[in-house]
Amino acid sequence: MPDACPDRAALLAARLAATRARSVTLTDGLSAEDMVVQSMPDASPVKWHLAHTTWFFETFVLGPHAGQPPHDPAWAYLFNSYYVAAGDRHPRPRRGLVTRPGVAEVLDWRAQVDRRLAAFLESGPAAEALDLIDLGIAHEQQHQELLLTDLKHLLAQNPLRYLLRPAGPGTDDRVPGGLPPLGWVEHPGGLVEVGHAGPGFAYDNEGPRHRVWLEPFALADRPVTCGEWLAFMADGGYATPSLWLSDGWAAVQAEGWRAPLYWRDAGDGDWRVFTLSGERRPDPAEPVAHVSQYEADAFARWAAGVHAGSSSPAGLGTRLPTEAEWETVAALRAPSGTFADAGRYHPAPLSGPSWYGEVWDWTASAYLPYPGFRTAAGAVGEYNGKFMSGQMVLRGGSCATPTGHVRPTYRNFFPPAARWQFSGLRLAR
Repeated sequence: MPDACPDRAALLAARLAATRARSVTLTDGLSAEDMVVQSMPDASPVKWHLAHTTWFFETFVLGPHAGQPPHDPAWAYLFNSYYVAAGDRHPRPRRGLVTRPGVAEVLDWRAQVDRRLAAFLESGPAAEALDLIDLGIAHEQQHQELLLTDLKHLLAQNPLRYLLRPAGPGTDDRVPGGLPPLGWVEHPGGLVEVGHAGPGFAYDNEGPRHRVWLEPFALADRPVTCGEWLAFMADGGYATPSLWLSDGWAAVQAEGWRAPLYWRDAGDGDWRVFTLSGERRPDPAEPVAHVSQYEADAFARWAAGVHAGSSSPAGLGTRLPTEAEWETVAALRAPSGTFADAGRYHPAPLSGPSWYGEVWDWTASAYLPYPGFRTAAGAVGEYNGKFMSGQMVLRGGSCATPTGHVRPTYRNFFPPAARWQFSGLRLAR
């Protein structure tokens, strides 16, 4: 049955073409070697991201809804991620060993699938297929962010500190004085509704919309900055076990954490931070990035004055917000941060309130299903629900997130020790 809204197919076609082109543009300046190496088990090669997103459309759209066979059935084993119902998969930690098909072959495959998708959208597909293409666009945008974060981790392993992009405006070695003021948005608490209720696209884990009781609270109007994090470090934040959860302190000891990921002590406390535009001093006014949920929680405790004698920047019982608190306040604010489309790929210095963008905000909430949540049937149902254990929720978006990919109900999630994403925090009290 053809879709009743041909305009939707046309709009999706334009969005799909732009999204697919954007993924390839992100690889400008990379060598074939840059695109095949895997720096750690949690990261994937650039080539794999380009191939996996193509496999997604071929497997879930063109196969079942257009009756088109895959370009090479054997590639499904290489480029499936975690969809058990879609077949066996190559082990994730060994994706960097897959040198063939090569980068050129993957790009040719992408172009072929793009042409097939465009023709399929012109044929008047049913609403179910359009929904899957909508999901596929959002899925590819997620992988654009992962491509950047995984590539940053890879380039950081090279002692020569190669760049993805030359330094642009605001990305030089300047260290302006002063921190942006920290303001608070007060909320009276009470019974609130959270979760996606439409219209518009959302992942299944963003619903159903439901009611939550909140006690009175306040949420900071900007993320924690590098200047505040430097004060935490100088006050012994990484050496004070009373600030840390047990698992967090174990991670500090096992991993030797003394600063956020990508920070390097150049001597006498002269810290440098690696960015995709080169290494430089951390700007005190930019949001701190690449910290784990354990670190974020420890900072919030320190800021609350738990550590005797600490020079707290906030005080008054600061902590990490719950995801319901974050959503309730942020839902009334428009995005004002820096996103990936700016090409900066690093948090921008703040001069005042900032909502969405720059860094993902860790919350105190475990990633669990909302009341009434049901996974979709089939392999697509494995997209989010199967990970609702051992993960913590982040909200907002980052400087590596595509513009338009975020919304107040978006639930990102990672294990509490993860640091390679652009993850930061904003305080609550």
